[in-house]
Amino acid sequence: MTTSSFKNLPPNFTISSDGSHAVLSVPIEKSDNDERSYRLIRLNNELEALLIHDDKTDKSSAALDVHVGHLCDPDNLQGLAHFCEHLLFMGSEKYPKENEYSEYLSKHNGHSNAYTGTDNTNYYFEVGPEFLEGALDRFAQFFIAPLFDPSCTDREIRAVDSENKKNLQSDIWRCFQLEKSLSNPNHPYSHFGTGNLETLQENPMKQGLDIRDELLKFHDKYYSANIMKLTVLGKESLDQLSQWVIEKFSTVKNKGIPIPTFEGHPLTKNELLKQIFIKPVKDIRNLEITFPFPYQKPLFHVQPGRYLSHLIGHEGAGSILSSLKKKGWANYLAAEPSYGGIGFEFFRVSMDLTESGLEHYEDVVVHVFQYIEMLKQTGVQEWSFREVEKLNEIKFRFKEKSSPSGYTSALSNTMQTPYPREWILSGPFLIRKYEPKLIEESLEWLRPDNFLLGIVSQSFVGLDQKERWYGTEYKVEPISDKLTQSLKNIKLIPELKMTEPNEFIPTNFETHKTDVVTPAKRPNLIKNTQICRLWHKKDDTFWVPKASVNITLKSPLTYTTPLHCVKTRLYVDLVKDALTEYSYNAEIAGLSYDLYCLPEGLLLAVKGYSDKLQILLEKIVIKMKNFEVDPERFLLIKEYLRREYKNFQLESPHQHSMYYLNYLTQDMLWNHEEKLEALHDLKYEDIKIFYPELLNQLHIESLIHGNVLKDDAIKILQKVEEILQPKALVPSQLIGDRVVIIPQGKRFIYQRNVFDPDNINSAIEYYVQVGDLMDKGLRARLSLLAQIANEPCFDQLRTKEQLGYLVFSGLKKQTGSIGLRFIIQSEKDTVHLENRIEAFLNKLQTLIEEMPEEEYQKQVQSLIAKILEKPKNLKQETQKYWNHISSGYYEFDRDDTDVEELRKIIKQDLEEFYKKFISPNSSIFKKLSVHLRSQKDLLTKKILKKSIDVKHLHSCLSSQGFTDITIENLHTFISSQTKTEYELDGPELENLLRTFLIDQSKVDENEIEELVKKVNESYLNNNIDISIKNNIKEQEKSELELELKDGNEMIDDIVLWKSHMELGPAATPVVMFSDLISKL
Repeated sequence: MTTSSFKNLPPNFTISSDGSHAVLSVPIEKSDNDERSYRLIRLNNELEALLIHDDKTDKSSAALDVHVGHLCDPDNLQGLAHFCEHLLFMGSEKYPKENEYSEYLSKHNGHSNAYTGTDNTNYYFEVGPEFLEGALDRFAQFFIAPLFDPSCTDREIRAVDSENKKNLQSDIWRCFQLEKSLSNPNHPYSHFGTGNLETLQENPMKQGLDIRDELLKFHDKYYSANIMKLTVLGKESLDQLSQWVIEKFSTVKNKGIPIPTFEGHPLTKNELLKQIFIKPVKDIRNLEITFPFPYQKPLFHVQPGRYLSHLIGHEGAGSILSSLKKKGWANYLAAEPSYGGIGFEFFRVSMDLTESGLEHYEDVVVHVFQYIEMLKQTGVQEWSFREVEKLNEIKFRFKEKSSPSGYTSALSNTMQTPYPREWILSGPFLIRKYEPKLIEESLEWLRPDNFLLGIVSQSFVGLDQKERWYGTEYKVEPISDKLTQSLKNIKLIPELKMTEPNEFIPTNFETHKTDVVTPAKRPNLIKNTQICRLWHKKDDTFWVPKASVNITLKSPLTYTTPLHCVKTRLYVDLVKDALTEYSYNAEIAGLSYDLYCLPEGLLLAVKGYSDKLQILLEKIVIKMKNFEVDPERFLLIKEYLRREYKNFQLESPHQHSMYYLNYLTQDMLWNHEEKLEALHDLKYEDIKIFYPELLNQLHIESLIHGNVLKDDAIKILQKVEEILQPKALVPSQLIGDRVVIIPQGKRFIYQRNVFDPDNINSAIEYYVQVGDLMDKGLRARLSLLAQIANEPCFDQLRTKEQLGYLVFSGLKKQTGSIGLRFIIQSEKDTVHLENRIEAFLNKLQTLIEEMPEEEYQKQVQSLIAKILEKPKNLKQETQKYWNHISSGYYEFDRDDTDVEELRKIIKQDLEEFYKKFISPNSSIFKKLSVHLRSQKDLLTKKILKKSIDVKHLHSCLSSQGFTDITIENLHTFISSQTKTEYELDGPELENLLRTFLIDQSKVDENEIEELVKKVNESYLNNNIDISIKNNIKEQEKSELELELKDGNEMIDDIVLWKSHMELGPAATPVVMFSDLISKL
């Protein structure tokens, strides 16, 4: 029953006159930079809602966080919370249509998602602002009356299973689950949270459970209003938002349940003081020290974990990382609290080791504890605490907007933290008190008798165990006596010391704000010479004391050959490595940089608080110009890069499909095999000789955007020129990249095996190349068609056909070319995926032709709204301008142009456009698809693998004269011999029978093979139940789907194929630079 009292009302709430809700009566503390209005209400069912009025938003959003996650899964139904999350999207009593919610959002410039955590499940969406009420109404029904339709239930089990299989070869997921599996088995942290076919279908069937009934029980038990937090952001007034929330969410049932809590910590004395040797999929070498740590959320006023992570994870002089790098033992380090669930956390110190570091891993551990001991002996330093406090205060004070759904999702989860309600915005940022004793108590948990050690490397052999869910090979041993003894006698060393005060903390926050009626839509070209081109825009929208400086150093040397490409990358990585100690203080003070390799040169990007940006920029450019290559660091960086290139082969198949499609279509692109080969013989002297040549002749193109005046921008770039002193490039050296133009009527397929032999997934990228990117009418029509196709594609190929968890459709834009692409990662054969994509493309014609005019107009308006969305913060605006500059087109008015074109398109135009360019039946249809095929023989495996019917197998044995065998004995034997007795194919069953008949029945070995064959054939021929027969029939029917359509040509040699292809035009500016600069 719904509880209609306010007996659990927190302080400072006032009950409304009609008794429908209570309102927080004190102001919510917000950032000085935040112009939005907030109201916190609590409904009479105890659901708490934060309402946000933002009259400038072009997207509305809502998010709801339920304080239940996979730690609440029943022991016998692991993955149930995650499965429940999936099913809530699939219709409700009020809106029974399966894709009603996603279809509504898609038509109105929206999208949605959700995630399941350890102790929370979070649902969120975005939608066009005028459609918020309709979206809220559909959203609320998730929590009031979901259908859990049986047909959806069966399909979504496979979606969850596919999601799990997507992660099986991910080292992050494998190590995470291994830690969970090795934790206290009596603690729910040890659960397998994702779930799969076994936990959600097979096990329930064996237990006689109906999974839908269990879902209903789970939802009914835990989805209670009193443990839900809702955030709603819209243009409407706070009164209107309040009314909608009260109307739509007051009927969510309040079961009055307590927030689920979990006794004890997953790491007890039984799990601690162990070292786990782990074999990864990729060639990585990681070390992680994990401590049980006190629950930090109630300590928000001090945030001791933040102070400790600031010091232990520091990268400046005197830090752990600085010392380890000098010894050649580590490349990177991170230290931070890690949330586990209500009541428990971890503190993790993790690092990437060199080969030498792996050999000295115990010394590395000692180093960490030496630093911790130094902190204990030094005591909490108030100046350092105040520095952390100040950095967080500045971060909150100048906090900018983010995506609406990202904001509402994060806030709804933050609301579960026990902050005073007026601090729900500021709580994660502001440190309120200096309590050294509390910090010391937290530091005391970081002890040599209170940790778990994990070491990850492919070099480990003799690992004797495999993790249950991911198959990760590992071995557990006690911490060695040597290490134990070293940790008992920790001696401080002088190179490990407290950090110095941070010189990069900003002090000048002046933004020179003026009244601006209409913000400028593009940056101004304020300098244009043979050497450089400078674009500038003083921030006139966000008024934050921040800026971004993007500088491209264009040089044809960077990408001439694979060798030049690798030399450039090594130079960049070595410069960044050498700057680590200096730049780290800037980074934690909100001023960061990056240095990238591009086909056309180098990109230096510096962003953050403008006060001391120029200091950091000059230091970087000076280091680039006067760089001294350290031979020892060269070898370590080279080895790290070797592993990166090698590990690329083990990325997900869908990433490979995208990579190879780019490799096929881009004129100048070197693949990882070519770069790996070029890397092999490089010496540090090669870099020493190369980089001065690289910087000798350049064209500098820069965008300075934000809190920088025009004159200061000119001085900044002038300083860069003075330091580098480059010669000018000739105009022909500035011609950009070009892409392959597929001939009309041609269909090409490039096929290769997935590199990882253990990856069960295949993938496809299917690309329909349509025309010239700069054809405005064509671009607008294709964009509209992609908008219309997006939701039906997902609904058909992902939801209904269950081709795979990863299904994507959208535009592919390249220099001089634009097209429509589909990406699917799946266990199914790539030819089948290709044919299903083409079937959908054929279906799309009917969908467009039968679309009512009103529906068509909704799609047009949805796309227009999407195009006209404004950047949410300075960073997004910078990126938008930089995209136009780096593309080479400088089409700053593209959004207005595209909207103008869209408004001209009538539905008949789109139908004709589809028939001409998109229909697979068109005579000029042209496509290129990349097939990454799993090396696993999954189709055969899927048909032959059966659930063992022990009773029938016993009958088959009896028919061959084995009448003394009991069903119980047979079942016991199968259970003891197999990892799972429910899935065995023909050869596996033969092996099992062979072992059983020899060991259990003492059959003569001369007769065994004939008997095994007879029993196996009898079982397989007669035990194929209806579902399996149907499966085989489906296979037979689907054989047609495994035949490519006529007209496809296979690409055997990429280089040869590209040599025969025409190239499209290089990018050219849409306006003359002289015209732009003359208008200033």
